[in-house]
Formats: sequence, structure tokens, C-alpha cells
Amino acid sequence: MRIMFVGDSMTIGSAGDLTWRYRMWQHLNATYGGPYKIVGPRRELYDPAADAPVSYAYGAPDFPERARAHLAGWGEGWLHMAPLVGDAVRAGRADTLLVSLGLIDLGFYTNAEQTAENVRRFVAEAREANPHVRAVLMPVIRNVRALNDPPFAAECERFNELLGKTVADLGTPGSPLLLASRPDGWDIDRDTYDGTHPNASGEHHLAAAFADAMHQAWDVGGAYAPAA
Repeated sequence: MRIMFVGDSMTIGSAGDLTWRYRMWQHLNATYGGPYKIVGPRRELYDPAADAPVSYAYGAPDFPERARAHLAGWGEGWLHMAPLVGDAVRAGRADTLLVSLGLIDLGFYTNAEQTAENVRRFVAEAREANPHVRAVLMPVIRNVRALNDPPFAAECERFNELLGKTVADLGTPGSPLLLASRPDGWDIDRDTYDGTHPNASGEHHLAAAFADAMHQAWDVGGAYAPAA
């Protein structure tokens, strides 16, 4: 199994973060019995001081460089990743994508329908690189803006409906797509440090949503339990 994490600021993380990618790495080490590799063209964290992805200051010293690979970017969404995913899948020989995107698209770039079209482009590009690639797709998790901006909240809900339809339309036995459940019990006060980005609790919730989807649908690993 060759996993690639694809995401926005919630996935790349910023300087000092552990990231939910670290939590998933811990989970796979504990529960997955076969060989696996984490792949992707990037290793960096976002550095707020530099306003650029130039930090390698992960919060966990036991997170090895080889497991830090990803295709994630601060301020990047489906719009940005669709043109990049094919080359990244090809170079890393990725066969499993764990994808969390959409909030930035809806907030700044595209409406729900346009964003859903970029999901379709993303899947097509990934499959051109590997016709048997499989993916778990995370719905948009509403953030603090959605609490105060009803039209934005409605756009998020509309996109999530379209994402579910897209997964149903495009999934095939040879290249399956899973729609992950939104993290159970997600609370922006408890699970984020700023109303959007995950703190330690949020990292566990995100990792659990992906891990449980893979376990239940594909019998990969086990049910998620936070590492001691």
C-alpha cells in the first residue's frame, strides 16, 4: 500500500504541529499488518512567520522524514490539486489517496457546483496516472465562518451533497471511492485552535474518520484508537 495525503491547511499543518498525518502514521504502525509507504512530493509544514511552506519543525521527534510525505498546501483546494495529482500519483506510485479538501475552494474560489467539477477532474487525473487508484474523500467540515455566514454554510452543505453524489457516480470496483463520515462529535471549540485548524483532539478526529472508513470498507488496519 502506497498512501498519499492530499489536503489544505488542515492537512499540511503549521510549524510545531504534529498533524493528523502523524496520527494516521501511528495508527497504521499499530494496526496494519502489511507493508506500506507514505508518498508525495512535499514534506514541509506551513510557517506563519514566513507565510510560506518552508518549515520542517514537526512537533513529534519520532515522526520520521520518510513518513512526512504529502500533497497538501496552505490555501490550496480541489482547484489547485486537480492539476497536480496525476504527476504526484505517478511519481510516488500512489495507490491510496486520503483527501481532505474543499473549504478553501468554497471560501475563496468556486461555488459548490464548480468545486464538484474539480473533484471529478481530480479523480480523472489520478486515474490517468493509476487506473486502479482508490481514494477516501472527506466532506467539508464546517468552520467558524460557517457559524456566522449562512450563505457560506449553505454552500458547504450543498457541496457535501454533491460530493456524495460524485463518489457514488464515479466509484468503480477497480478504482473504489469512499466518502468518509465527518469526524464524529467535531466541535470547533474543542477540536480546533482557531475555529478551523485542528488541535491535538481534532487531529485524532480526522485520523479516525479516515482510518475507520478504510477499516470498515476495505479491511485496512483496525478501528482507530489514539496511540498512548
